[in-house]
Parts: sequence; structure tokens; C-alpha cells
Amino acid sequence: MNLKVISRNVGVALLVSALFMLLSVFVSLADGGDSALSPLLISFVITFIVGIFPFIFVRKTAQISLKDGYMIIFLSWLLSFVFGALPYALWGGPFSVINAWFESVSGFTTTGATILEDVESLPRSLLFWRAATHFIGGLGVVVFLLLIIPNSSPVRLRLTNMELSSLSRDDYRSRANKTVYIFAWVYLGICAAAFLCYWLCGMPLFDALCHAFSVCATGGFSSRNLSIGAFGSPLISVLTIVFMFLASIHFGLIFMALVNRTMRPLNNAVLRFYCLSLVVIALITSFSLKLQGIVDGWGTAFLDGTFHVVSYASTTGFAIADNAGWPMLPCFLLILVSLVCGCAGSTTGGLKVDRVIVLFKAIHMQIMKTLYPSSVFEVRMGRRILHDEEIYPQVLYISMYFLLLGASAIIIMLMGDPNGHALSGSVASLGNVGPSIRDIGSLGNFNMEPAGIKFVYTVDMFLGRVEIYPVFAVISSIFNRKY
Repeated sequence: MNLKVISRNVGVALLVSALFMLLSVFVSLADGGDSALSPLLISFVITFIVGIFPFIFVRKTAQISLKDGYMIIFLSWLLSFVFGALPYALWGGPFSVINAWFESVSGFTTTGATILEDVESLPRSLLFWRAATHFIGGLGVVVFLLLIIPNSSPVRLRLTNMELSSLSRDDYRSRANKTVYIFAWVYLGICAAAFLCYWLCGMPLFDALCHAFSVCATGGFSSRNLSIGAFGSPLISVLTIVFMFLASIHFGLIFMALVNRTMRPLNNAVLRFYCLSLVVIALITSFSLKLQGIVDGWGTAFLDGTFHVVSYASTTGFAIADNAGWPMLPCFLLILVSLVCGCAGSTTGGLKVDRVIVLFKAIHMQIMKTLYPSSVFEVRMGRRILHDEEIYPQVLYISMYFLLLGASAIIIMLMGDPNGHALSGSVASLGNVGPSIRDIGSLGNFNMEPAGIKFVYTVDMFLGRVEIYPVFAVISSIFNRKY
């Protein structure tokens, strides 16, 4: 393992964080120097010095092994969490050490869970930093690093697949060295479009920027206590549904549709299944809210139901209503979509629709092989035929996901689980959804949870964001030095 190469590339991730800390300092200065100026300035100086240090003392090299690449990704996320917590911890208020860590991890992993009971009590500069962690995490520490790894590096494609799954590429073709740029441009395009639309629809400039950062990253941090509902605008709510949906589908498909000026790339088996699922679950949720008297009018029922289903499925976590008092059926449906979530090649978390489809098709193939052992059956994703070496990792990932989910819930219950959120909180954290139901629902927070349980949730967030395998790869490389 080449520590010099690792330190130099991890420094890039820290410099990206330092850049946005500096921008937050400018926001504070624009407000006349608010209470977060010193914490942000100190955090910037510390992060910048640590990030720039390897560039001064370590020679540049293009040789990055796969093991080095995994360690770079692991440490980049971990140190981003640590240094990202500094502005919160130094500012104080509700931010104890564990609360600052929780808010930082939730921001960078685009989970959107919070410990804040009064978001609007924070100075605007700290709110900007909070939203910026979503923007950085959504684009991905991986993507920032891939932009500097040479195109000729044999590690580049392997690391790209850590961030951008190739499961849904049956209608998407591009050379490996362009994939990361396509992802970045689509991501920035969604962010810019959301900002302009929010601003033109009457959202204040600062709020429009913060919510654009969150929606393109499918994060969920809002600058308002009532989230999107604070603006009381059905138009803003509908626009948010649109952008949450766009950010939850494969960015390669969006790119191809725009470049070719045709909707054909969107005629995708995975996308059709995802859209149909959202429509059916949104309708059931909306009918349940109206028939059980939670809302008065059908229009409100359909808006509330659709908004929250898309919000949870896209792992964004925005809200326009408090779902703490919702009936069991819509709460169960929100938990269900929090497990599956959006499509591969997007900024969403969870299992991904692609893997679920592969699982169903693999089960069907196995049943047919049992009934007709002499026949040959194939698993297809659109026009692609998936071989066993492509199916097996996806089925194994789903198994690992549920094992980790169960382990997390059990550990939290062993720690006491005073609020009864062991399972729902684990689902929301491992899926990077953020809110769940009841006290930690759409307008709730995790502040009431004990410190140990908060830490378990942050581990879930990290594992969900990097999709488990890279973390296990790093642990394996540490304990198996002979390989």
C-alpha cells in the first residue's frame, strides 16, 4: 500500500471541503460577520493546511493500484466527515461532538437526517455549509477524485463502478473515461435548473441555492424548519417532485435523451418499473390519507401522498407535511420505498430498483430451471443478457444489505432503544433516506436518540453511501497483508 499516493489523493477531497468552507466564510461576511464566522474560518484553515500538506511534500505519481484506490475512497469519505464536523463543533449550540459528527456524516452521505430541532436558529453561513456538504457528497468524493486520476489508469474504471453502477446501461453507451464527466455535468445541470426554477417561483435566493444543493444530491437538508412546506406553494412542491425524480434516475439516460433529443433512452425496463411503482404506491398512499381523514381535499391528498412517496423513494427526504400522525398503511409504504429507493447511476441510496429487478428475474429463472432442468434460461435487462458473474454480486449485495440492517437494529435494541426506532431508523440511515416515520418522520429529528445509537446510525449512513463492498475491501486488505 503506497501511503504517499493515498495521502496526496485524499488531500484533494479535503481541499474540496476547504473550498466550500471558504465560500461559507464569504456568506458570513456578506451577513456582516455572523456567529459562525470564526468557526468556519478556523475550520477552513485547518482543513486547507491538512489537505495541501501532501501536495508540498509528496511527489506526484500516476501509479495507483486498486488497493490504493479503495483506501483513497475510504479515507476521503472518513476524513471529510471528521473535518466537516469542525464548523458545527466549534459553533456549539446544539452541536455536541456526537451531534456535530452526526450532522456531518448525514450531510456528506446525502442522508438528510438531522439532530436540529430548530434549523432556522443557525446563522446563514452555517446553513450554507450544511447544504454544501450535500452538494459535495452528492457529486461524490469518488467523482472529485476520478476527475484527477489519469484516463489511462487501469484503476479508473474499477473506481468508477463504485460510484456509478453499470446495471442500467442497456440503453446507455459511453467510454469509461467519459462516464464520470457525464455524471458530473448532469448533476450540475439538475442543480442549476432547480436553483433557477425555485428562484423564479418566488423562493428567496439563499433558500433557492440551499434547496437546489439538496435536491440534486437527493439529500434533504432544508434551510427551513418546515422544509419545502414552509413556502406554502403548490408550484414549488410540484417542481420539487420533478427534480427529486430526475435526480433519482440514471444520469446516463438523461444525458443520452438530451444529447440525442429523443425520449428513446428513457424507454428503459428499469425506468418503466420504477415509474409504475411510484405511481401505484403514490395512489395508494393518497387514497389512504383522504379516506382516513388525514387531509380534507383530494388535491391535498394527492400532492402530499405523491410528494412524500417520491421524496422517500429518491432518498431526498424533503417534506410538505408532518407524517408523524399518518395511518399504518402509508407509513408501511414509505418504509417499503425506503428499502428499494431509486435507480443505479443516480445519487440515491438504498438497494436500487435495478438490483431488485435482477433478484426477481434470478428467482424466476431458478424456478424455471427447477421445473425444466434440461432447458436453458437467461436473465435479461432490456437488450442485455446478464451472466452469472453479473447476477451473483447483486443478489449477494441484497443479502448483505438485509444482514447489516438486521445487525444494526439488533445492536440498537441491545443499547436500549428508548424511542423504539431501531428498525425504522436503521432503514432510513442505511438507505440514506434520512426521515422515517413517527418521531423521526418527515419533520422530526434524531436529537432524542442516545449518543451510541446516533453513532450506529452514522455507520449505517456510511455503509449505505459507499455500497458496502468498498468498506469490506479495505478491511480485508488491512487484515490480509499477503494479498
